[in-house]
Amino acid sequence: MWAIYAMLSAVFAALTSILAKIGIEGVDSNLATAVRTGVVLVMAWLIVFVTGVHQGIGDIGRKSWVFLVLSGLATGASWLFYFKALQMGDASKVIPVDKFSVVIGMVLAFAVLHETMTLKTVIGGILITAGTFVLIL
Repeated sequence: MWAIYAMLSAVFAALTSILAKIGIEGVDSNLATAVRTGVVLVMAWLIVFVTGVHQGIGDIGRKSWVFLVLSGLATGASWLFYFKALQMGDASKVIPVDKFSVVIGMVLAFAVLHETMTLKTVIGGILITAGTFVLIL
């Protein structure tokens, strides 16, 4: 089931990039990011309340709060830089560079989370890296 969710994530991420590139024309990239973030905020809280999981907010531990806040800050920074890059560059070049986060994420998963590095993941990471550079050069 995770693979279906991951594929849907990829489809919506692709739509996000194209819709954002069209939407930021003539709009400051930081303002555009704030508008997008507001929409995401409302949507996320709506889902939380509709599904009834808002009752678990008090059960979130200190460590989870710290890392969720740090993740939110990283997301915000990512979105700000992404929108600025989209505004300045071609989407067909910005998108692959942004997706290089896959390789960076894999390396961090090995180094920080101590996930198992396999030959398949190393080869996949190398191919993604090569593909990213082929697309941007």
